[in-house]
Parts: sequence; C-alpha cells; structure tokens
Amino acid sequence: MVIEELKFSLWADFIERDYLDNEFRELVNSGVINGATSNPAIFKNAILSSLAYKEQLTTLSEFSPKEKYEAVAIFDIQKAADILKPLYDKGDDGYVSIEVDPFLCNDAQATVAEGKRLHISINKPNVMIKVPATVAGYEAMEELVASGIAVNATLIFSKEQAISCAKAFQRGLEKSGSSVDTVISVFVSRIDRALDTILESKNITPSLAGIYNAASIYNSVKALEVSRCRTLFASTGVKGDKPKASYYVDELLAYNSVNTAPIDTIKAYIKGQDKSAKLPISQEKIDAFFEEIKIAGIDFDEVVRIQIEDGLDAFKVAFQEILENL
Repeated sequence: MVIEELKFSLWADFIERDYLDNEFRELVNSGVINGATSNPAIFKNAILSSLAYKEQLTTLSEFSPKEKYEAVAIFDIQKAADILKPLYDKGDDGYVSIEVDPFLCNDAQATVAEGKRLHISINKPNVMIKVPATVAGYEAMEELVASGIAVNATLIFSKEQAISCAKAFQRGLEKSGSSVDTVISVFVSRIDRALDTILESKNITPSLAGIYNAASIYNSVKALEVSRCRTLFASTGVKGDKPKASYYVDELLAYNSVNTAPIDTIKAYIKGQDKSAKLPISQEKIDAFFEEIKIAGIDFDEVVRIQIEDGLDAFKVAFQEILENL
C-alpha cells in the first residue's frame, strides 16, 4: 500500500507504451503507485498520438478496426500487468484495468461475453475488467464476479449506482462461493467543474460538491461490507490552477480506498506527501451541504444525471474515434 496504515492505494490513470517502459516502471519500483487504470479516452490519446504503436499497427493491416484496437490495448495491458505482478503476488494490489466496449453498455450478455473474452486473451491474474455502471452493467458485473473475474465498476456519480454495483458484486460472490477483488470507481472532479461557477455565484464554497458526494458514496459502500470491495476515487485531476493539483488525492484520503490519478496529479501529491485521513465525513455534514445547494435552487440530482450521460457519451466518442482512425 502507498500508505500502509490507511491501506490506501494510489494507481496511475494513464497507459502509453513508452511510458510503461520507463516512468511507469520507476513509479512502481519506487513504491509511489501500486496499480493502473485505463479507459477509451486514455487509449485514444495514446494510440493516435504516440509513435510507439506505429510498428505494431503495420502488422495488423488485415484486421478490423476493433481487432486492431484490442491487439494494441491488450499488449499494453499485459505489459503493465507484468510490471505490477510482483506487487500482486505479495497482496499489494498490482492491478491494471481495461474497459469493455462502451457501446455495449446496455447489453448485459454482450458485456459479459466481451469481459470474459478480454480476460482470457490478456491471460494475466492481475487484470480488472472495467464495466460502466448501467442497469445492464450491474447484471454483467454479477456474472463476471461469479466467474471469478476481478471487476472495476466505472462511471459512478451517484450513491444509487454505487449501491447497485456493491449488491451486484455481493450476488456474484454468493453465486461462486469464491472471492475476488472489486472496486467502485466514483468520479469526482467532473461534478465540481460542472457546478463551481454556479456555487461561487451563490456564495457557496466551490470544489466541495464532488468531495462530499464521493464521501457520501464511500460511507455507503463501507456500510455494505462487501468482501474485498473498495471505493476507488477517479476523475481526480485538476483543470487549471484551482484547486491545487493534488487536491482530489489529499482530500479523499480514506481507509481501505484507492485513488487513480493522472501522472501530474501523482507528482504533485508526492511533493506534498499528505498522509492524514480526511474521510469519513459525517453524513450530517454532507447532508447539510447538499441542503444548502438545494435551497440555492440547484437540482443536484439533475447535475448527476447529466454527468452520467456525458461520461458515457465521452467514452463512446473516444472509442469511435479510435476505430475510425484505425
């Protein structure tokens, strides 16, 4: 663990081939990070902007665009998994995540089939299959966990989504009788970016809505006590110079949790090295803050709904751009 007394893990929210061979390996070996995550937007930026993929892609001319994407993505995930394997072997996370095709988000069985296929193709024990938190996604999460596959539930903005994921994991564990690691990825900064200007105009403290929403979800997930299930705080990068670069790591330090962050955010956190737990925050304090927002005429549930839709759409757009360019 990055902070042993908190059982806190810090994962890199970035994958790119040259980076894996250099800086990523250094961050792992020096104990700065103990895991990694990817998503369609991350792979889009890597595959379409880095020359590291050009050579492999020239050997895949007979493949379909999706087959090309999977070939290069699987190569990177396998490489990351190998680098992280020593951590996994000693029980210190060592996971890397790969997301299923976001266009399958409303098809449970297709998501299950793709998740199992990716799991077999990658053939590494320390890989998590990432599944968006939709109604179909909950069904897929249950089946994947029941099959002994580690799952990263993603694109979570609401307590209802998080609880549905945790319950799906529990049902999967009960079906299989075995136990696998799972994480519930709560997106944080996107909520603040959507709300901060409005909150400031109403004299309400900015950059707290995302933190308090995530803290409330953390409380709920913890209370359910699903075996080997942790809250993972995602979307923890900062745009611009406010708040400070490490804000969403510092303010979400919590027992038995994970934070997956961009490289610049990780570097900023290393400089500060804040190691004091900030969560849990009392539900009373959280509820009081959201009551203040409600009184100010802001429909937070609608903000969350839009973020869920926009987040999924963004991954679909990124995935489609990869396929079109391949």
